[in-house]
Amino acid sequence: MPRGHFISLDGIDGAGKSTQCRLLAEWLRGQGFVVRECADPGGTELGKTLRDILLYQHAQIALPCEALLFMASRAQLVAEVIRPAFDAGQTVLCDRFLLANVVYQGHGGGMDPVKLYQVGMVATGGLEPDLTIVLDLPLELTQQRRKPQADRMERRDVAFHARVRAGFLAEAAKRPERIFVVDASLPLANVQATIREHTQAYLKKLG
Repeated sequence: MPRGHFISLDGIDGAGKSTQCRLLAEWLRGQGFVVRECADPGGTELGKTLRDILLYQHAQIALPCEALLFMASRAQLVAEVIRPAFDAGQTVLCDRFLLANVVYQGHGGGMDPVKLYQVGMVATGGLEPDLTIVLDLPLELTQQRRKPQADRMERRDVAFHARVRAGFLAEAAKRPERIFVVDASLPLANVQATIREHTQAYLKKLG
């Protein structure tokens, strides 16, 4: 059976991940790949419940609890959706993954990014994307693009989001062979074209 592929899109809120994921999935299917789309947190019945708690719960959630709830949702997503699809030779395309935990609760919230990554690898059984595309956008543009009904993460102050943006760039610089940064301030079609270029290069490298 051919090897599966695992690609994630990530980045600061308002950068257009969901739209770009959908467009990339359409393109990959046009290239003949069987694509399984998913979102983190979420993607399973348990994950949807945890997503609602994490993003829309009004009760105070301690930062370590928040981080571990994200990990729990991801662990279920890997076990129920991602690992079976990957092992079946499919191309998995995920809207966010472990990098988001490392950046939001680590760089943004003040937890240790290295320890978060280590815990995250335990939660996923060592599975991580072969390719991650980070959509980067200046903070003033994220404010303009953000949904009117902001979730718990989106409602945090500008300083938090500045740390998050810097965190994504710092993590990409650490792992340039896996993480690529794309300028999401460009027109939608240009952003998608660049994402496809990175994806095509990754697929070609695998053979």
